[in-house]
Amino acid sequence: MYKRVRLKDTVEVPPRHLGDVTPERVKRLLQDKLEGRMDEDVGSVVSVVNVNDIGEGTVLPNRPGVYYEADFDAITYDPDMQEVVDGIVVEVVEFGAFVGIGPVDGLLHVSQISDEYLAYDGENQQLASTESNQTLAVDDEVRARIVTKSIDERNPRDSKIGLTAKQPGLGKHGWLESKRQQSEASAEGN
Repeated sequence: MYKRVRLKDTVEVPPRHLGDVTPERVKRLLQDKLEGRMDEDVGSVVSVVNVNDIGEGTVLPNRPGVYYEADFDAITYDPDMQEVVDGIVVEVVEFGAFVGIGPVDGLLHVSQISDEYLAYDGENQQLASTESNQTLAVDDEVRARIVTKSIDERNPRDSKIGLTAKQPGLGKHGWLESKRQQSEASAEGN
C-alpha cells in the first residue's frame, strides 16, 4: 500500500555545498540516500516529497561534511499481508513468475497460479496449461494477493514477497474476463 509518511533521517552535506544548506539541497541529498531503499518499518521509499525542517549541523571528527537531521515527508510502498495487488509479469521461470507490484517484485509460485498443471516453456518465456491452453508470460497483467513478506533492509533485492492467484477474482486479467463470461453464459443457460 502506498502511504505518505513523515520521517526523520540524518544527511551529510559535503563541504562544497555548505553555503547552500536549503530545503531543496537537503531534499536532493535525501533522495539520493533513501529512494529505492527498503526499510522493515516503512517499506520502500518511493519518493522524498518535501523537507519540513532542518536541524542544526553536527561536525564529526575526521569527516569532511556536516550532518543535519531532517524532518521530511515521503511516499512509501509497504506491501500489506492479504492486500490484493495488480501487477505485470516481469520474468517467467520454471518455478513461477515474478510480478512487478510497485517498486518491488513478488513471486507467484507455479503452485499458486492455477489448479491446472502449468508447464514451463523457456523458449517463449511462459507457463502454459495443456488443459485449457491458458498461458502466463512476460508483460501479462495479473491480480494477486500478498500471502508472505520478508523484507531484507541490507539487500533489498533479497526481500521476498509471496503471491497467490488461486482465489476467486485473482489471476491473469484475460483469464478473469473469460471466467466472468463463462459464469454469465452458465447463468443464462439455467
